[in-house]
Amino acid sequence: MHTLKIIAAGLALLGLCLLAGYVLGAEGGPAMAVAALVFVPVWFVGAAINLWIGVNRAGYPFRAEAPIFIVVFGVPAIVAAVLWWLLR
Repeated sequence: MHTLKIIAAGLALLGLCLLAGYVLGAEGGPAMAVAALVFVPVWFVGAAINLWIGVNRAGYPFRAEAPIFIVVFGVPAIVAAVLWWLLR
């Protein structure tokens, strides 16, 4: 359940990035595509913080948290990549 909440948070952050690109950009599509690209490294840091919390605070071994990190980072990043491809 926690993993789904973190993925949902990542998708919400992607939505905020796209909204910022739409509001700040002169034209909606290209600026939103750049916002989708900017989201990916930002989300990598957020997912890495979640990994760190899981290992250091919750006590899970890194080997158990690494696949979760891949899913938590990958799902929103793939959505961002598809949106970038569609909006460019």
